[in-house]
Amino acid sequence: MKIEQNQPLPLQPGPDAPVAPAADQPDPAYVAKATKAAVEFERFFISNMLKEMRSSTRAMAAEDSVFNNRVNQDMQDMADDLLAGNMAGNRAFGIADAILRQLVPGAKHGK
Repeated sequence: MKIEQNQPLPLQPGPDAPVAPAADQPDPAYVAKATKAAVEFERFFISNMLKEMRSSTRAMAAEDSVFNNRVNQDMQDMADDLLAGNMAGNRAFGIADAILRQLVPGAKHGK
C-alpha cells in the first residue's frame, strides 16, 4: 500500500490482522509453558521425596527384608517415579498451583 501525502492512515485493522490478547489476559503460550514447568517441578519434588523415604526404609530394613533386596529396588524406583508423575499431574501437593499463582497471577490454575 502506497501512502501519499495528505492521505489519512487507516485506524481500524483489516479483517486478516491478528488480534492481540487483552492486556489483562496472560499469553496462552506462556501459560502453557509455565504450567508444564510447574508440574514438572512438582514431579521432581515428589520424586526426590519418595526417593529419600525409600532410602530411609532401606537403611532401617532387616537384611532379609523385601526392601533390602536389590532385585526389587529397581522396580520400586520405577514405581515411585510413576507415582510421582501421577501425583504431580493431579497436583496433589499444590506446588505447581503455588508456582503458577506467582508466575501468572491473573490466570485460572485448575487442572
